[in-house]
Amino acid sequence: MIEYPLAAQQMTFVVTLLALIVGHQLGDHVMQTDHQAANKAGRGRAAITAMLGHLTAYHATIGIVLFVTAWALHLQLTWLGVTAGFLFSIVTHAILDRRAVVRLVLQHTGSRQFADQTTPVCGMYVADQSLHWACLLVSALLMARL
Repeated sequence: MIEYPLAAQQMTFVVTLLALIVGHQLGDHVMQTDHQAANKAGRGRAAITAMLGHLTAYHATIGIVLFVTAWALHLQLTWLGVTAGFLFSIVTHAILDRRAVVRLVLQHTGSRQFADQTTPVCGMYVADQSLHWACLLVSALLMARL
């Protein structure tokens, strides 16, 4: 592991996190097809295909945003850190997008009604996005630290 000055590591974390969040917004909301969104949490071949398609497009989008950002700002990222961050993101994104874990979290934090709420906001969607952002924070820490 290469040791960088603390301030450089902190800035790398902040910029990486911002790039991951921008990539997430694009990947989860622009690049995800209607078919993927409707089928990724189901069962069978169609669900697997939809999930794999979504994970591929999502992480390709994040990868492009991160690569351009890292190149433009000369971020001090390592292959180990980026690989660890992406692996964590792929696994956690797939788990969260199956939706059962999101519902379980809401049920165990006393938010059963919020899980079923669809107006004025969709509780499951808001919780899903919040959990994705928390996982992106961990990915950014891995990328900046390793």
